[in-house]
Amino acid sequence: MDFELNEQQQAVFDMAVGFGQDAIAPHAASWEEEGTIPRAFLVQAGELGLAGMVVDPEAGGSGLTRLEASLAIEGLAMACPSVSAFISIHNMVAWMIDRFGDQALKDRYLADLCSFQKVASYCLTEPGSGSDAAAMKTRADVTNEGFALSGSKSFISGGGYSDLYVVMARDGEVLASNADTPAAKAVSAFLMDDGSDGLSFGAPEKKMGWRAQPTAQVQMDGVKIAKGQRLGEAGRGFVYAMMGLDGGRINIAAAALGAAQTALNKAVEYAGERRAFGQSLDQFQSVQFKLADMETQLQASRIFLRQAAWKLDQRASDATAHCAMVKRFVTDSAFEVANQALQIHGGYGYLEDYGLEKIVRDLRVHQILEGTNEIMRLIVARHLLDRG
Repeated sequence: MDFELNEQQQAVFDMAVGFGQDAIAPHAASWEEEGTIPRAFLVQAGELGLAGMVVDPEAGGSGLTRLEASLAIEGLAMACPSVSAFISIHNMVAWMIDRFGDQALKDRYLADLCSFQKVASYCLTEPGSGSDAAAMKTRADVTNEGFALSGSKSFISGGGYSDLYVVMARDGEVLASNADTPAAKAVSAFLMDDGSDGLSFGAPEKKMGWRAQPTAQVQMDGVKIAKGQRLGEAGRGFVYAMMGLDGGRINIAAAALGAAQTALNKAVEYAGERRAFGQSLDQFQSVQFKLADMETQLQASRIFLRQAAWKLDQRASDATAHCAMVKRFVTDSAFEVANQALQIHGGYGYLEDYGLEKIVRDLRVHQILEGTNEIMRLIVARHLLDRG
């Protein structure tokens, strides 16, 4: 068993780290203040193959494995987890179209998505259905031309910014054939273009972290969708959404890991420079113990993350459970490491200039989105009990 990255994997990671330090890190604070990510930057990322990482090369993607893509997300997050996660969400939508779309949808969207000429958002969560996603109210009513989408999606990264939205909705065609269809099996996925009549957005959300990401409610009032804009099979949208989230959970964990590594690096550097009681902080055993625990948490997270990504690549039967385990374990560990790094900095860690408070604010949401860590425990427990 070889735990070393191969040449290709190391190259992907090094490229992402370098690009992040050159193109993201110098601007992370200003992008957070402005509440947006420049389109020109995303086009640069697209030129490096970061917009369609796990999309088939024949469709314009990079054809990376899940493991390689997670390394890219981890490397980018060392500069800013908010920007890295935004790129991850876009990649999730591109993958869904590549995996489940017909040739017409692939031809229409993937070239632009894989070059970041267009940006995509994922719309599942609603104001009244967060963890209980299958209880969504957004509906796709049947029309002569196809469908009319009505409802609201909340906490949408890219809301009011993106060019394309993949929307999970209750499919009127499925329900017409059987009104008693279980909620999850009545959901289809639809591709909705920006600028569609009846599409509007709420005010930009004021958030604790991830402030560089434009985030808003997506509101649909009879948005007309051609029948060909339904993604994949009718009634399979919830399954597609969950499959997308397997990769999303790997990446959200990878983004947390990259940011936490930066926090640890900052803590080690600061502890070596800051002096108290006649010696540097890193000479105090209490600080050494803290740093040792932080390093151990991140090393354990890294190995666990790469195993889960490998399982997803192999389509292992327990891949979903491992994605849930990793998302819970790594995001909890990463937040704790970032929080301890801030503590080592003392009062200076609370100041913007040192970069720790932003990492702590950004990583808090990693324990909530892509399925809360409580829901991750449910997924793991059900897998364990079913297996037993």
